[in-house]
Amino acid sequence: MRNDDRYVEIFNLVKAYPNPFGDEVKVVDGFEIKVPRGDVVSIIGHSGCGKSTVLNMIAGLIPISDGGIVVAGKEIDGPGPDRAVVFQAPCLLPWMTAFENVLLGVKRSYPHASPADRKAMVEASLSMVGLSDSMHKYPRELSGGMQQRVGIARAIALKPRMLLLDEPLGRLDSLTRMELQDVILRILDKEKITTMIITHDPDEAVYMSDRICMMTNGPHAKVGEIMEINFERPRARDEIVETDLFYEYRRRLLAFLDDCEAEKQQHRKKASA
Repeated sequence: MRNDDRYVEIFNLVKAYPNPFGDEVKVVDGFEIKVPRGDVVSIIGHSGCGKSTVLNMIAGLIPISDGGIVVAGKEIDGPGPDRAVVFQAPCLLPWMTAFENVLLGVKRSYPHASPADRKAMVEASLSMVGLSDSMHKYPRELSGGMQQRVGIARAIALKPRMLLLDEPLGRLDSLTRMELQDVILRILDKEKITTMIITHDPDEAVYMSDRICMMTNGPHAKVGEIMEINFERPRARDEIVETDLFYEYRRRLLAFLDDCEAEKQQHRKKASA
């Protein structure tokens, strides 16, 4: 039976690549985490620590070198519609409207659904991200934030067991970024989708997450610390950011990142000595 406290379970996950001398270098070395059903977990760490590598292994986009990934009681061995990914760039097909871009994935994931059912699924997902009035526009007619909303709609239309967000708001201005954070959280609260977010933004991680996974420096990166975020959901930004607890979480997160940076500088000094 599926244990909803371990809805996603990643154990001893390793990704190794050969160096120019033919030796295996473990970029990710023993990454482990358990995520309850419906929770949002952020992964944060310095550039090069393997955050996106972990996400791409969960998505099935790159093979794992060792360990395992179980989602909803099933060990994954490749990509599948049970895991939907939203990347930093929305990657929309420019010759298709927003509706058609979302419909493309729905057709592949639900080949036996009727045209009417598919249409309803697409319209519902675009409505969730606030694009009811723009669903028949082409990407060139949409702002960057609106294009990313289409990317989010395309992912949630598949009704995935797990949503994987790889810095989806990294290219957006701060106001649009905050608006889309709230859009995503409203969807997750409604749909109860288990979610992993890759981010460089400590404030975003604290605001959006139920727990934050802090990764050590790479190579040989792994989970350094997991911090539980004890804010109730749904969340009100104005209330949360005024609390001492928000800044305590933020302080702990920045302290971990500062320690990782100091360790990185120390290794560089030793290497150049």
